[in-house]
Amino acid sequence: MDVRQRPTSCRAVIPQYMYDAFFNYLEKFSSEPVSEDDKVLLKKALVPAKLRKRQYFLQAGDQCKHFAFIVKGAMRQYSVDDKGSEHIIRLGVEDWWMGDRESWVMLSPSIYNIDAWEDTEMLLINRANTLELIKTIHPFCEMIQQLDEKNNIANQRRLTSSISSTAQKRYTEFVDCYPELTQRFPQHIIASYLGITKDTLSRVRRQLLQDKSI
Repeated sequence: MDVRQRPTSCRAVIPQYMYDAFFNYLEKFSSEPVSEDDKVLLKKALVPAKLRKRQYFLQAGDQCKHFAFIVKGAMRQYSVDDKGSEHIIRLGVEDWWMGDRESWVMLSPSIYNIDAWEDTEMLLINRANTLELIKTIHPFCEMIQQLDEKNNIANQRRLTSSISSTAQKRYTEFVDCYPELTQRFPQHIIASYLGITKDTLSRVRRQLLQDKSI
C-alpha cells in the first residue's frame, strides 16, 4: 500500500472526544460501568486516525492489521471483479466497525478494499491488543460477544435474502434495518450492496412511492 494511502495518525493531538465516543458506545453493551483504569488501558490500545474521502484503509492484496471503529464519517468495503465492477460487501457509519476479519484472523492477504466514502475519523485496534482487552476488560469482552452474535445473525439474514428475496423485499428490509445508511450512501452503492442494478433499485423505489400514494 502506498504510504500516502494509509490512515493518518493523530495521537499527538490527544483527541479526547474520540475516546469518549468509544467509551459511550462500549457502555451500551456492558452490564457494568467502564472504570477509569479500563479507560486508561483502552486509550493505550486504540490509536486515533483519519482518512480523507476516497482514501484507502485497506487495499486488496494487503493484510488487514487493524479494525477501525468509526467515530465520524462513512466507509465501504468492496471487492472488484475481473471486469472492474465493484461489489459492496459492507457499509459503515458512526459507531460501526470496519475491517476484513478473515485477513485479520488468518494473517492472509485481503481480497477486499476498504475506503472512506466521507472524511472519516476512527480508532484503530490490532489483533494482539483486542485479545488482551478481551481477557482484561469485562465490558470489552461483553461487547465482542454481542457483536459476534449480531454479525452472525445479520450475515445469515443477508445470505437468505440474497438467495430467496425479491429486489423490493431486499430494499425494504435494508431500509428498516439500516435507515441511517440510506441517508449517507447514493443509490448505486446501496444497489451494489443489495446485489441488484441501479435501474432495478430505481424501479423498486418508484413502485414503493406509488404504493404509498394509493
